[in-house]
Amino acid sequence: MRFPTLTLLFIILTLTTFLLSYTYHDPSTTYFYLLKLSGGATENLPKRVCACKRCISEPDIVPWFDERFNQSIHPLMSKKNSILSEDTYKWWQLQSENNPANYTEVVQRLFEVIPGEEMYVDWGSSRCRTCAVVGNSGNLKGSNYGAQIDSHAFIIRMNHAPTFGYEKDVGSRTTHHLIYPESAKNLPNSTMLVLIPFKTLDLQWIISALTTGTINSTYMPVLSKINVKNDKVRIYSPTFFKYVFENWLENHGRYPSTGFLSIMFAVHLCDEVNVFGFGADEKGNWHHYWENNPLAGAFRQSGVHDGDFEYNITILLSETGKINIFKGR
Repeated sequence: MRFPTLTLLFIILTLTTFLLSYTYHDPSTTYFYLLKLSGGATENLPKRVCACKRCISEPDIVPWFDERFNQSIHPLMSKKNSILSEDTYKWWQLQSENNPANYTEVVQRLFEVIPGEEMYVDWGSSRCRTCAVVGNSGNLKGSNYGAQIDSHAFIIRMNHAPTFGYEKDVGSRTTHHLIYPESAKNLPNSTMLVLIPFKTLDLQWIISALTTGTINSTYMPVLSKINVKNDKVRIYSPTFFKYVFENWLENHGRYPSTGFLSIMFAVHLCDEVNVFGFGADEKGNWHHYWENNPLAGAFRQSGVHDGDFEYNITILLSETGKINIFKGR
């Protein structure tokens, strides 16, 4: 007995709808199942680039991301990538200093103090590295995101970002903490300090802060010593810094904000990125979650970042499915 044509079409559409809804976040898996059901060959399908449902580095039908994303430029400095082109070195001197020290000699000394090997280059179809980038926005207050944030493999925070007393909303774990000399703080032994340097003096400062403690000022007073294990210190690569500014921000502003650098850090190290604590709160106020004054917002008036352009790029990353943004309250 033959099914009427309309009945057969209904069955096919129902099955297709089920498969699409079941694998909504993974269109390549949907294609695999449909191809298999139709009797098509599957051995020539492209391999997944990671084990997550959706992989950041997976080529997309939207060229905007693929035109900008370059996985070969690594976020962390190592002995292998520490040599800077003349153009990069000139751009990277973002904060003026008189008679800067010899960069090559400083880097050689740096890698006598901290590790210099490459890290996090283990991309592959078996890896699913989930990362939370936790900003400092007041929209985290009352969000109850703490447990969700702590469930990630990497949890990236920046600058002063306290967790004690705010665990319910911001979580308690930190795997990577991005700072510059002027925002340095003591960190738990389990946390990796990632220094964002703006000049050669900043590299000299981290060497001093881990050894002699003789440098106590850059363009303003800084901690002369910091409580962090030497093997837990890494450097944000100046080459990657410039790449973020040119490829992603298209030279808007003077240089990227710590928040945007943190997002790009995650996008290039992780397979799935979830972003918390960015933007204004539900009333439109810009402030830090640990501040009592919700109208505080002077930190937005630095004059060196193009906050609107950074925000638009962050939204585009979300709308193209590369990151997920949790807006809080």
